[in-house]
Amino acid sequence: MPFAPYSAPDQNERAAWRHFFLALLGLSVSFLLALYATALRQAERFQAAAAVACLCLLLAAVVALRTLPYLVRRTALGRWTIRIEYDFTRQGAVYLAIIAVIGVAALNTGNNLLYLMLACLLAGILVSGIVSRLVLSGIELELELPEHLFAGRPAVSRLTLYNRKRLLPSFSISVLDASAGKGQSAPRTPAFSPLLDEPVYLPYVPRASRVTQRVPLRFRRRGRYTPHGLQVSTRFPFSFLRKARQIPVRREVIVLPSVEPTKDFYEILPVISGEMESYFKGRGQDLYAIRDYQASDSARHVHWKATARAQRLKVREFAREDERRVTLAFDPCFDSSRSLSAVQFEKAVNLCACLAWHLHEDRTPTRFVTAGFETPMTAAPDIIYPILERLAVIEPMPADHQGSVLARLGSNPDGFHIIVTGQSQAAVPPSLWACSQIIFMQGL
Repeated sequence: MPFAPYSAPDQNERAAWRHFFLALLGLSVSFLLALYATALRQAERFQAAAAVACLCLLLAAVVALRTLPYLVRRTALGRWTIRIEYDFTRQGAVYLAIIAVIGVAALNTGNNLLYLMLACLLAGILVSGIVSRLVLSGIELELELPEHLFAGRPAVSRLTLYNRKRLLPSFSISVLDASAGKGQSAPRTPAFSPLLDEPVYLPYVPRASRVTQRVPLRFRRRGRYTPHGLQVSTRFPFSFLRKARQIPVRREVIVLPSVEPTKDFYEILPVISGEMESYFKGRGQDLYAIRDYQASDSARHVHWKATARAQRLKVREFAREDERRVTLAFDPCFDSSRSLSAVQFEKAVNLCACLAWHLHEDRTPTRFVTAGFETPMTAAPDIIYPILERLAVIEPMPADHQGSVLARLGSNPDGFHIIVTGQSQAAVPPSLWACSQIIFMQGL
């Protein structure tokens, strides 16, 4: 039978053994310090004995509060219980200092009243830990987000906290993002941005009941957000400990680019409208121009007032609304010889989103084309959200003329095109110039 190749223990096993040996070393040193304090007391060196006894208690407390809980969570008991993280608050630190002082005084004097006070103070910490664990047990969270989230636009979600305990209510619960609860300072990128900027405080949740609260949200950037999860914490009852329990959020949040009109949009829209009207001129409902009569024109289109003024036949020319078909294209490829900053790319994405929203409001038949994604020609309201979802996650990429968006459009230049590209003018096929409005990202 062949031997299995040796594999080093994983990081979790190494961490467990490291915590075990640290706990063993700490308790051994604490035991030796206790023996040394006893010897100093018998030698009537009371000040030194008090200092050593205080150090002994401090070392034992550090091991009990920092190392032992980690080892307990790795046992069968820890796997069957709720994983609770805790930190001492400022009030808890002061309380521990008082316990240390009274403990040293009790050891030095042997006064039974001091021992009784020490026992009561330690019982307060025990009661605080048990009650706070009961408060966090049986708690479930549900966060309902809006169907569509836009960057920079405020939104409101519904946070529902369920208390599944049949007998006990829960008090003084705070809900915050898991990254904020751990004190992380990761950059606010879409992959690491928190769902909740501020904690949500719920003072009371009845037994076997639920409490719903509206939570404001605002995402500053477009993109796909992967939340760390949510954390419920409490300081109830004495605020000595802050106990927290993490609840994972198993969903991704796609934040669509902003569709609020920008300065670039207001500058480019009249140009695009004029180019479209010029391209789609013909018969229709919107008056495009008044021109001289031709033999093929119908008499019902004669403009009699203009004819009377000019003393010759004039007819009305309309825009062909029934043939207005627009292809909106976003080419994320950029020419390596031309610099393209991240700010310019984001401006281009926002401009394309604003143009798509404008076509959606006008109910213009639209087709959207980008790298690896294409929609059929249909009414813009039917495809507006797939367009925005694609723009939400799009990233710049190096130019590839064989499979680029410009090459695909140039092979079949049907209808009017609005193209946003990061490539140079030389990369645009000649067949697109006559039927397109091309916007270069480097000019934004």
